[in-house]
Amino acid sequence: SPRAEQYYSDLFNTYGTLVYFPGRHHFMDDKSETYSVEAGNAELRHYLARLGRKSRCFSRSIKALRRAVKLFVYSWNRRQLYKRDYPNYPAHLADFACP
Repeated sequence: SPRAEQYYSDLFNTYGTLVYFPGRHHFMDDKSETYSVEAGNAELRHYLARLGRKSRCFSRSIKALRRAVKLFVYSWNRRQLYKRDYPNYPAHLADFACP
């Protein structure tokens, strides 16, 4: 995927100490540039309990976590394409996990 040209975050001090390559970092007083990313993160946490902050479900290895996220992204993308083509039909994420 292409690298971001700009990175946005709130005024939390730690973000200013991170390295953002090749883009530039911008502090925002509001959430106008971060809400869509936060919505994506919320979807991930909703469908993958192992990404929840206080969850008892967790991956025992980074390999298992990567596979779970890849499966989610694959299924999510297939569902989004289906929803675009057939907006009036139901589209449950589990239905798109296997080809």
